[in-house]
Amino acid sequence: MSVRPITFVTGNVKKLEEVTAILGSNSLINVVRQNIDLPEYQGENPEYIVKEKCLAALKLINGPTLVEDTCLCFNALQGLPGPYVKWFLAKIGPAGLTNLLSRWEDKSAYALCFFAYSEGVGEEIHVFSGRTEGVIVTPRGPQDFGWDACFQPTGFALTYAEMEKTIKNSISHRRRALEAMKLYFTNKSS
Repeated sequence: MSVRPITFVTGNVKKLEEVTAILGSNSLINVVRQNIDLPEYQGENPEYIVKEKCLAALKLINGPTLVEDTCLCFNALQGLPGPYVKWFLAKIGPAGLTNLLSRWEDKSAYALCFFAYSEGVGEEIHVFSGRTEGVIVTPRGPQDFGWDACFQPTGFALTYAEMEKTIKNSISHRRRALEAMKLYFTNKSS
């Protein structure tokens, strides 16, 4: 089995670190980062968004391409901020996300991750998703990676930001999506 080089289009170095750590050195996939400024697709359907991102990236890469989109969804707000979480964070930060739920008793939330992969232009786009349930809390831990400081996964007393990287990477929404992708490549190579 040969290792497959795939261009992961992201400007987020921390995201690349997580993906590389989760895939591990024994993976059939060798992710190589390329920082390309892609259009920011909007909509309430994260699968549509990630497919559109993949199509845009494919035109620039013209080879095996991987993109990702992440959502943070509050049950009290019927799924918002969802795919708009990046924009919410830029304006109000993790503490602002927590404050959005100040008038609601329900602090439950879920994190979604979608990866889209394609071999190249004109090839099928495969989508892999992962979900982790949790609650929104007052930010704790480092606030240097998105909303990690205010998301506490169900069954844990720590936020993503407070966790050791190995623990977070073993339970995260990103991990679940990448496990689905690894299974796809394992089945494809056998």
